[in-house]
Amino acid sequence: MLAVVFVAALVVLALATQAGVIVLQHRYPAHGKAIEVTGATLNVLDIGPRDAAGPPIVLIHGASSNLEAMRRPLGDRLAVSHRVILIDRPGHGWSSAVGEEAATPAAQGRMIEEALKELNVGPVILVVHSWAGALGARMALDYPARVAGLVMLAPVVYPWPGGVGWYNELVTKPLIGPLLVYTVTLPLGYFLAESGASAVFLPQVMPDDFVANTATPLLLRPREFLANARDLVRLKQAVTEEAPRYPEISVPTVVIAGDVDKTVSTNIHSRPFAAAVPNAKLIVLPGVGHMVQNAAPDLVIREIEGLIALPGRGNAAAAN
Repeated sequence: MLAVVFVAALVVLALATQAGVIVLQHRYPAHGKAIEVTGATLNVLDIGPRDAAGPPIVLIHGASSNLEAMRRPLGDRLAVSHRVILIDRPGHGWSSAVGEEAATPAAQGRMIEEALKELNVGPVILVVHSWAGALGARMALDYPARVAGLVMLAPVVYPWPGGVGWYNELVTKPLIGPLLVYTVTLPLGYFLAESGASAVFLPQVMPDDFVANTATPLLLRPREFLANARDLVRLKQAVTEEAPRYPEISVPTVVIAGDVDKTVSTNIHSRPFAAAVPNAKLIVLPGVGHMVQNAAPDLVIREIEGLIALPGRGNAAAAN
């Protein structure tokens, strides 16, 4: 009898999850165009004047989010006078991805490079947050002609003590992982999304309606939750492999982090990265946590525009 009740409960939760996916995707529709690349379909939002002086700005979000998390504090404002390209990372938002091979900074960097070629843009100012710090560093190493300037916001770039959360580890396991994400993750996560997002902002206060305005609940869809967990689980090995190469980064680089970031340690990541990259500029904001683009958007925008204004950037918007 207990087995029957258990199976019945799983069926109900699975049906509730599928209904929840339909509701979430209706509530938070895609904004952007689909670009086919090897191993994924990327959702790309291209805004701002196409003929703006200087290179386009590419904004890439971190873990547990999508392109809206970068559009709200930075993208819309920058697009007043610059071409801005926002991309849902593979498996996130409205981008799809095929299997675990898409879960590394190297693979995602290759996919983004392929999408930018499809858009026929030249060198870009690459602005990355958190998890995507490893992706930004990797693109600067693998595609130096693509990256005219690199802005790293609270980046993850080195191995760290500990893991990435027991639940992320668990859902990447065979059998038990898919069972969890297709039954309990969405119903449970729906009630925890607000508090989870709020914790990332500390000690700053999360903006009103941040979760809804940034389509954060899309993360609770099974395929995205699983993709996000895979990204996190594979990240430490990825940064361990790429970190010795950081002194090879030759593009102008700015690193911005908060000195009380409890999500990504500034001492473990931003400080040593800025020391390793030749001529990198480090800005550590006192009393600021992980969401530096929300805490200090004016400063971040100034630094982005400072890279655009560097000599030799005037004609960089021309297509390859």
